Amino acid sequence: MVILTLNCGSSSAKYQVYDWEAKDVLAVGVVEKVTFDGSFITHKAKGKAEYTRRRNCPTHTDAVNLIISLLTDPEHGVIADMSVIKAAGHRVLHGGDAFTKSVIVDDAAMEAFNGVKDLGPLHNPANIMGIEAAKKALPNIPHCAIMDTAWHQTMPPASFLYAVPYEWYEKYGVRKYGFHGTSFLYTAKRASVLLGKQPSETNLIICHIGNGSSVCAVKNGCSFDTSMGITPLEGLIMGTRAGDADMAMPFYVMRKTGMSAADMENALNKKSGLLGVTGAYNDRRDIQNAVECGDKRAALAQDMEARRVKKYIGAYMATLGRVDAVVLTAGVGEFAGFMRKKMLEGLEGIGIVFDPAKNALAHTRNAETRISADSSPIPVFIIPTDEELVMTEDAYALMAGTYDVHTKFTYSFQSKDYVNKSRAEGLRDDLAKLPALERIIALPK
Repeated sequence: MVILTLNCGSSSAKYQVYDWEAKDVLAVGVVEKVTFDGSFITHKAKGKAEYTRRRNCPTHTDAVNLIISLLTDPEHGVIADMSVIKAAGHRVLHGGDAFTKSVIVDDAAMEAFNGVKDLGPLHNPANIMGIEAAKKALPNIPHCAIMDTAWHQTMPPASFLYAVPYEWYEKYGVRKYGFHGTSFLYTAKRASVLLGKQPSETNLIICHIGNGSSVCAVKNGCSFDTSMGITPLEGLIMGTRAGDADMAMPFYVMRKTGMSAADMENALNKKSGLLGVTGAYNDRRDIQNAVECGDKRAALAQDMEARRVKKYIGAYMATLGRVDAVVLTAGVGEFAGFMRKKMLEGLEGIGIVFDPAKNALAHTRNAETRISADSSPIPVFIIPTDEELVMTEDAYALMAGTYDVHTKFTYSFQSKDYVNKSRAEGLRDDLAKLPALERIIALPK
């Protein structure tokens, strides 16, 4: 059985094709610059060289059609025709408070997704268009929505409510929803395996640090608090998002400049964060290069980002009381050692003892590693996320009728014997290049 997963972002469409029986990835890829000129697809099929094809994709429907054409391409494809695919999983950013778990997409679900489009204006329209395009191409299979917000539905009211008029919550759904749910689910379950604990016994602080970033406090295996809010704007300093700020500040700037509400929303989401501080960069690699060339604003941006992460780690330690591990994941968390160093140094007073030598070795998506000192009371793990696997397993279980909320459902990756075949192959190559990597690999207890 082959399962397709689609993750349509505001300007991209990621995909994975998974052979359920073989428990192996057949192909992965992404269409970038969707809705812009210069769109292109990067496609990697098992056993074949990476392939890039340029084709403008004015809409996400065009992007999905491009993906389908490449999956069945005689030279670069991995399936004979689309009838091989028996289920599809779709990432949906915002489900409001209507969804506590993944669901099979029906008319009622689509109506609900459309009803909360204004809560996720950058992502939900793209998610919906991707589902519609895939359903048109694959009308006879179940399409499953994997909700980014569902993981956080376990937060208590004291965590998810804002101190604003209560009727705003009752009438308009004004509350913290949180995002990166599939990433937090995967990394939380894997951290429990590494610790030798049941998820229900595990307290964690997970930092998903990418272009979009958030922190999740996990209590007894469930989301207890998170840094993102009613939209993904709240919380950490991100690539182009401001994160936490005085709520009166936008009104002050609007009065001074004459900016409209739409102008301000655009500025806070797309022109702020690291880009706003540096004036030029939102990619951490570019910022680090600028720092090394003496750019003071780039150095300031790094300091600001790291300090915000430290504040959330400290706050969530106080909230949880006991922390079994800190976890880093996503692009920056997995690869940007220079930022991990800034985020974790100096936390010895709260039980996190950082090891710079281990951190310097940790640069792989093919293994789970530990970068804290052996003497650290609280271990720090880097766990490469696998949102696509969560989507795949949810889709299969929904189709088979075995699915339930994550506290009552067991994923394959919760086993201490779980192996990701493609990552295991990649790790052999990594170890051949850097044998010292082996000493920081984290193994299940």
